Amino acid sequence: MNNKVEILAPAGSVGSLNAAVAAGADAVYMGGPRFGARAYADNPEEEELLQAIDHVHIHGRKIYLTVNTLLKDSEIDDLYRYLYPYYRQGLDGVIVQDIGVAEYIRAYFPGLPLHASTQMTITGAPGAALMKERGVSRVVPARELSLAEIRKIKQETGMEVECFVHGALCYCYSGQCLLSSLLGGRSGNRGQCAQPCRLPYSVHGRRPADLMSLKDLCTIDMIPELAGAGIDSFKIEGRMKQPDYVYTVVSMYRKYTDLYYERGQERYAVDDGDRERLYAAYRRRGYCNGYYERHNGRDMISYSRLEGVEGGTSCPAYGLKEKINGKLILSEGKRAKLELEYNGHTAACEGAAVEHALKQPLSAERVDKQMRKTGGTQFSFDRLALHMDGSIFLPMQALNELRRDGIRLLEEALLKPYRRKAEALRPQEEPPAVGTLKADGGRGPIDITVSVLDEMQLETAVEAEGIKAIYADSSLLIDGTGESICRLVRRGQAAGKDMYVALPYIFREDTAALFKSRYPVIRDLFDGVLIRNWESLRWLEKKLYPKKVISDSNIYVFNRYAKQFLSRTRVDSYTAPAELNAKELETLGICDGTFVAYGYQPVMVTAGCIQKTADRCSGTDGLSYISDRYQKKFAVKNCCAYCYNIIYNALPLVLLNQREEVKALAPSALRLDFTTEDAQETRRITGLYTDAFVRGKDIRTPEMDFTKGHFKRGVK
Repeated sequence: MNNKVEILAPAGSVGSLNAAVAAGADAVYMGGPRFGARAYADNPEEEELLQAIDHVHIHGRKIYLTVNTLLKDSEIDDLYRYLYPYYRQGLDGVIVQDIGVAEYIRAYFPGLPLHASTQMTITGAPGAALMKERGVSRVVPARELSLAEIRKIKQETGMEVECFVHGALCYCYSGQCLLSSLLGGRSGNRGQCAQPCRLPYSVHGRRPADLMSLKDLCTIDMIPELAGAGIDSFKIEGRMKQPDYVYTVVSMYRKYTDLYYERGQERYAVDDGDRERLYAAYRRRGYCNGYYERHNGRDMISYSRLEGVEGGTSCPAYGLKEKINGKLILSEGKRAKLELEYNGHTAACEGAAVEHALKQPLSAERVDKQMRKTGGTQFSFDRLALHMDGSIFLPMQALNELRRDGIRLLEEALLKPYRRKAEALRPQEEPPAVGTLKADGGRGPIDITVSVLDEMQLETAVEAEGIKAIYADSSLLIDGTGESICRLVRRGQAAGKDMYVALPYIFREDTAALFKSRYPVIRDLFDGVLIRNWESLRWLEKKLYPKKVISDSNIYVFNRYAKQFLSRTRVDSYTAPAELNAKELETLGICDGTFVAYGYQPVMVTAGCIQKTADRCSGTDGLSYISDRYQKKFAVKNCCAYCYNIIYNALPLVLLNQREEVKALAPSALRLDFTTEDAQETRRITGLYTDAFVRGKDIRTPEMDFTKGHFKRGVK
């Protein structure tokens, strides 16, 4: 059994922070005025946040700052000025999604603990270990993991593990969702998700339903199992919720976590009335215990909102005062003296001189009452010893000043250990020299590459002229057609094409076991690999993989520090992210990266299965479609070998009309992503892009519905 589990509470406002501390949270996580994944929470400004840091420390708690969004290259230079005051004040940790932010903080803020956000999509011990080697001390793994997988992360890495135990669940693996972004320009990776997944969708022409709206998570009955799995921190979701919700939920998890340590697992039980109070704090979608004991399931889906008013609407004031001991010495002709003690810390101060009483001398009762008026401070007196000599007098104002000075000095003594003595390392005025990835770019014509999902598309790409490289989806090595695929790969290589295998979006333990027998083919036959997660990278590193490794667009390279992070790994080149516009890509510089210029972009990667929810699991790969309220159709690919779904955008990205702007970015390669296209459409699109970008022909975009993605508008 690990040490007592931390209860980690959300604080979307100062009121919620006070509620969390009063309810018994060991730590809170909170956003500041910038760079947090809850942009619409009532996040404090700098001075309020500095006070919040002191507030939790006075009460012996911790505070973690959320810097868990992707930072554009034009923004990351502001990070030093933003973090520096909180760093000096004694901030206990920073939760990050962006690998560039992790690299920046590691370089310039020594000793500041880094926590890998669930937005990093860590799905196993290999990914966690990779992050540990790069300075991360705590991991918040994907919410889709089982208890066995979480236990393995703890056992194999020794890292602190923080897991969600209560609150809203995303349908998509966190960090892998572009649905809100591509539909409305509000990016979940930038803290502005509009939650389009909560809207009704129809499948197979049936009545629309909330197919992707999960019930909320509640694990109050599972506390013994969660603690037994080695989880270090129980994380409660809810930075958008009100203080009374925070107080109720934290109180319940505090009570029952303590009860578990007091009674043990065999005598652990949750009172029905307490469970109902917990449910009543927020009623909207119903509750489930998440993925800890299942991979997915229809019973996790809410289908529709529950009737009734949502909880968490009132805003009572919450406060907590620490009990201190004091000694007040009042002797005629001498200065008043106050000594205070709390939790091993002491403070002493002197005030005005004590006078002889000419009329009415001070009584002990009056002095005691006046000194105990600690008002808006964080303290109240437990014991106050009075030493008063003779008939003396001291104005009440002098007693007030003495009390204020003493408490101020006690606070300073309490907070002094938290203040960082080590200076942050100020970045140079000029951008620092960063590691460069190995790919060459910006020289001569742009190479055209394609990615394919099925054998027909692979054969079409092999036969096409003007193609430099082909990325074959790894499912082609799994589904029993391996020999014919190998022949096509060799044909492509004979035609002068580089042949890569695109590894799965999610690489959990079962997938790694599946690929154990495929590794020799990947190593010996293909010219390189495309990776989409940290587990794949670690898997390749441990096998001393000798060939080229390219990261896909969902391993986000938003800034130059992200490039530096990758340069310290086995990654040779990267793919530009989908959410940067042309100007931002120019600022970043993508001459060492690949740029996706065509395709139905993946908007979700999900452990949930649309087919299983709507009907039953077929156990075979295939395509189905869901439709939104505007009758837009989104293709859904069942990846049964890996047990996840990929949901693709309703419209393909087409940038033929932006040829000159794309060429000006000078990427090392363009990539065309084929998903649902048949052979004819694959051939046609490939021909249009090679004519435009390789042969320099003026090409008109064909008559079709399409999107330019974020190339023009970007995201806020």
